[in-house]
Amino acid sequence: MIYGAVKFSIGGPLKLAFRPWVEGLENIPAEGPAILASNHLSFSDSFFLPAVLDRKVTFIAKAEYFTTPGIKGRMTAAFFKGVGQLPVDRSGARGAGEAAIKSGIDVIERGELFGIYPEGTRSPDGRLYRGKPGGLARVALATGAPVIPVAMIDTEKIQPPGKVLPKLMRPGIRIGKPLDFGRYQGMEHDRFVLRAVTDEVMYEIMKLSGQEYVDIYATAAKRQIAEAAKAEKQAQKQAGQARKEAEKTAAEKTAEKTAEQGQKAQKDQSGRTAEKDNSADQGDKDDKGNKGEQERSGS
Repeated sequence: MIYGAVKFSIGGPLKLAFRPWVEGLENIPAEGPAILASNHLSFSDSFFLPAVLDRKVTFIAKAEYFTTPGIKGRMTAAFFKGVGQLPVDRSGARGAGEAAIKSGIDVIERGELFGIYPEGTRSPDGRLYRGKPGGLARVALATGAPVIPVAMIDTEKIQPPGKVLPKLMRPGIRIGKPLDFGRYQGMEHDRFVLRAVTDEVMYEIMKLSGQEYVDIYATAAKRQIAEAAKAEKQAQKQAGQARKEAEKTAAEKTAEKTAEQGQKAQKDQSGRTAEKDNSADQGDKDDKGNKGEQERSGS
């Protein structure tokens, strides 16, 4: 009931304003459970995908979205519940993994659609990163539900990470054919099987999205980007300090040179004054000598 109301109030205006194009909508089953495994480019991915589907899609979200105090926190919690998000507590040794798996299995057992982002977080640069083998593969193997690869296209251009206001442009959603992993049934605790299932899904997403694939986790890429940004900031700070020191040194040298020039000028002026005084004294002597000579000649 709430989901339908929220979808009508948000999904309708979203489709009207952004006009997302969709390919492969026929690959979504009209009924029965399925896992929608999508790339993750933007916060808005969880809104655009449900907006174009007739069926409810349940995603998982950080528990913080549901527990923030205050009016804004309550409104945020109501909104996420309304759009079918399930809270997952990231605390504990194994983080969100076990909670996400349990939530996903519960959704599948109800015969519904479960949405998951195998990368675990949004792409920091628009590329497709290695999928985490825990949630997606374990839910698929534990339930036998088909996995439907989904590619969100250009949503990062509408609302990149950190941006609040979206830009009006047309995103795309490309839905692939369901993948059946029945051959691995009962092997959800085999890490090699989990890796193989996840990699196969990521490969299908890559084909649908056309993204460049990077064989590291997005979380690791984010750390690298943050460390690089920190290093660059530190380098800029050091360069600024070096520039200030250089400017200070140059100013001191200029002041020292000016002082030396002033001293030299003063010395030259004193020399000219002394020379002038000597010339005056010599002139007085000459005058006295001439006068004495005249007096002698007159007598």
